[in-house]
Amino acid sequence: MARIIPADDTPGAREAGAVDFLDRYLSGLDHIYAKPDGSGFETLDGRRADAWQQRLDIVRDKYRRGIDELDRRSRDNFGAAFADLTEPQQDEILSGMETGGPELETAETVAAWSPVETPLQQTSVEIDLDFFPLLALHTRQGFYADPIYGGNRDRIGWEVIGFPGPASLAEVHTGRYGVLSYFADSGTEEHHGA
Repeated sequence: MARIIPADDTPGAREAGAVDFLDRYLSGLDHIYAKPDGSGFETLDGRRADAWQQRLDIVRDKYRRGIDELDRRSRDNFGAAFADLTEPQQDEILSGMETGGPELETAETVAAWSPVETPLQQTSVEIDLDFFPLLALHTRQGFYADPIYGGNRDRIGWEVIGFPGPASLAEVHTGRYGVLSYFADSGTEEHHGA
């Protein structure tokens, strides 16, 4: 993840705790749906829990196989495990595995513009992705998602793009916080009034 969003003049995925986001997400059913009041996470049971468990198992397996492939390629090319390579060597291995292109862009678009039940939609997209596009998607999510999900530590991702973000999810769900001002064109109101 640190090679996908590296630190430069701004913090990267490592500093934002993107791997903590992924660890929490893959840990089980306890961190899927944040409660609207920001007080924790919903408890999943029954068919919803079964469906999520199946999806998480698929995604975990993709990571296991992908990491094994990273290490295999690293050993074949450089004689060491991926974690022991230099950053340029790691970049070379990741570039060789990159197959995302339009597939990743489509996944991000679907995940970003889905209706309220985005986690279900997101997971449907995730299980169709190969390892590298999946890793890239989760890196971005871990960098920019609401901190309640375990990433975006100290709101680093938001700070990098100049977005202050809500103090809590409760502000969003009650309507006390909105993002319209970040998307609205300042001249839009004048054009609508004409």
